[in-house]
Amino acid sequence: MALTDTKIRSLKPRDKKVKVSDGRGLQLHVMPNGGKYWKYAYRFAGKQKELALGVYPDVSLKDARNRRDEARKQVAKGVNPQDVRRAMRHAGIEANANSFKVVALEWFDKKMSDKSKSHRDRTLRALQKDIFPYIGHRPISQVSSSELLRVLRKIENRGAIETAKRARQTCGQIFRYAIITDRAENDPAAPLVDALLPAQKRHLAAITEPDEVGKLLLAIDGFQGTSTVKAALRLSPLLFCRPGELRHMEWVEINFNDAIWEIPAEKMKMKEPHIVPLSNQSLEIIEEQKLLNCRGRYVFPSARGASRPLSENGVRTALRTMGYDNNTMTPHGFRAMARTLLDEVLEERVDWIEHQLSHAVKDSLGRAYNRTTHLKQRKKMMQKWANYLDSLKVAAANSKIGK
Repeated sequence: MALTDTKIRSLKPRDKKVKVSDGRGLQLHVMPNGGKYWKYAYRFAGKQKELALGVYPDVSLKDARNRRDEARKQVAKGVNPQDVRRAMRHAGIEANANSFKVVALEWFDKKMSDKSKSHRDRTLRALQKDIFPYIGHRPISQVSSSELLRVLRKIENRGAIETAKRARQTCGQIFRYAIITDRAENDPAAPLVDALLPAQKRHLAAITEPDEVGKLLLAIDGFQGTSTVKAALRLSPLLFCRPGELRHMEWVEINFNDAIWEIPAEKMKMKEPHIVPLSNQSLEIIEEQKLLNCRGRYVFPSARGASRPLSENGVRTALRTMGYDNNTMTPHGFRAMARTLLDEVLEERVDWIEHQLSHAVKDSLGRAYNRTTHLKQRKKMMQKWANYLDSLKVAAANSKIGK
């Protein structure tokens, strides 16, 4: 007699295993411990066999019958369902062993060992953040170009164009490694070179590698120029404002109590007032300047007279003096430095970063943010950024001592 859910629930365990038939080979085995297991009993090649179909109630009566029917079809075609099960299990193990994530981590261990720590950290962080969540579990041989493009588009959509480009290049290296280790036959990243958004033209050079940033900060500390230029130079990476905004900073714009710099609209490129939160490190530099230049209008006065701001070439010339030419680092490059590392290393929200850069940022309703939007979060971000720069400088100093 065919089983029902009511009858199955009423079955009680006994001292020995009990087999209850549902018909056409489907059986429910009731174990002494109370467990209930579905089995399909069949004959193949003249021998009696059993195929496990799951545990009740995880596998319902209806599902067990469907699985029984599928196995019956295989037997009718001369195929042993147990062989099919073993093949599927083996394929699953094989696929897992050759997943994109497994191959990527193997590639990382073998091919990135000679790279700098910062480069390794950034590459692994990008894989973990942007790639593994979407295709890490997929057999690497089955990842298609269209599938990878969808993943890269997610990176582009948050405005990280350069990050998407580097992610494609990294994936390409991983796929090529899979090819030479016989786990893939093609590189789906290769056709995507022209599918991504073009990289933004970099007219102004910037240092964005953490190790090199640390070296630059050490060089700034060792700069032997005037105190005014050195102060402007030290603030450039901390505030990452436009160079013209920094050299035109006025004492009346500094709110020491709230630790903010309020820039009026007429000084801003977007003609909107802007607020720059001041970290503890930034305040210390500005307070040192106040002891030297508090009587004038500008925080960074010109050497030719306190009524004029620092020359537009002041910081640029200081960088040249330190050995950083126009192809390596520019005053405007501190903005690109912050934009890259705040996003890719410190993983701060892109809209907070863009707002702090005084770029045009709109909310989900298309409204422009005002100057105080996310100010509390931006204050924390700016302090975190300043602390991070200090850590890079310390690491660079320790590296220098170790050589």
